Amino acid sequence: MNFDSNLDAESRLFSPLSVSQITSLIRNNLENKFPDVIIEGEVSNCKMAASGHLYFSLKDEEAILQVVMFRRDLLTLDFVPKDGMQVWARGAISVYAQRGQYQLIARNVRQTGFGDILAMLEQRRRKFAEEGLFDESRKKEIPAFPTRLGVVTSPTGAAIRDIIRVIQRRNPKVSILILPTLVQGQEAAASIAKRIRQANLWNLADVLIVGRGGGSIEDLLPFSEEVVIHAIVESNIPIISAVGHETDWALSDYAADLRAPTPSAAAEMACADLYSIYKEIAHFENIMGQSIKHSIANAKQRLSSISPHIMEDILLRKNLVASQRFDSAIESIRNSFQKKAEDLNHRLVLASSAIEIANPREIMKRGFSVVKKNGVDIVHSSRMLALGDSINIMFYEGEADADVKATRDYGDKRSSG
Repeated sequence: MNFDSNLDAESRLFSPLSVSQITSLIRNNLENKFPDVIIEGEVSNCKMAASGHLYFSLKDEEAILQVVMFRRDLLTLDFVPKDGMQVWARGAISVYAQRGQYQLIARNVRQTGFGDILAMLEQRRRKFAEEGLFDESRKKEIPAFPTRLGVVTSPTGAAIRDIIRVIQRRNPKVSILILPTLVQGQEAAASIAKRIRQANLWNLADVLIVGRGGGSIEDLLPFSEEVVIHAIVESNIPIISAVGHETDWALSDYAADLRAPTPSAAAEMACADLYSIYKEIAHFENIMGQSIKHSIANAKQRLSSISPHIMEDILLRKNLVASQRFDSAIESIRNSFQKKAEDLNHRLVLASSAIEIANPREIMKRGFSVVKKNGVDIVHSSRMLALGDSINIMFYEGEADADVKATRDYGDKRSSG
């Protein structure tokens, strides 16, 4: 007998169940058997819905359970469950028929301590803080008007699409360079650090956004690894950390120069709105124009309030000051020239006196004479003369001719026969 014949025979004894029917049977069985249970596990994939309901998972090393906590029960808690927390959740097991999965409807959640991941992250955070990697003093300013934006993220994720959309809307003049990297998994941290260092080595951007879209705390771990933290700290390019959604966080948020709650917010922080810039410039131009017009109007009003006589008096006073300065300058020049002229005249008198004293006629006037030989040569030594030479003697007044009868040289006497 084949399968079809068996199915036909059994169908005459039993009606087949629909998916809804079997799901309903399972739901009734589970809900009746587990109306009140306490389950311990680590919170993961925690998300707050717009309705105010909280959705998360409880997990251990071998299994995972979906949990929903309605808004009315959530309001009774003194804390908000977050990824990584170790909790006890009390409630009822239910089946979500539309998805064919069972879940826990939690009525109460009690925190039993941080999970292993949060404990590890807290230990790292303290270590990096003690090393000074999170110091505010080493953080760099984000440039006000960057022209090159580098994005270290997955090239296929939602984060890069959000960043591109925001940049194109706010300032399409900014160029975007995608530095593709892994964002989760064991090799992600090394890949992220490598891209950050490449951007610095080649000076590829004015500012870097390092991040990814939302995920569980395990998914975000690469952005808390030591190699990534050191790459961010050593970067010469300012870095904005944008990891996950607003409630997510990573140690890169502490190391970066600026932390953004989402990739979209990071794009807004990195890029000024071009329209707002133009609008602000136009606003300041208007203010300056109004200020100039106001100043001119006030000046005209002040001028119109001054009578012609007052204006003339002001101009005369100003001209008087200028005239006095001019007269003083002329007087100073005149005195300078006069002093120089007197000095020059005195020097001229002294020179004339010296010339007059050196004049041969003045010397001859005092009894000296000039002796010439042969009417030409001036005799200045007895050695130039011989016995019988004819000489001419010039006096201050007149002259005389004579013949040499004798010469004397230093007391020696020579005479003619």
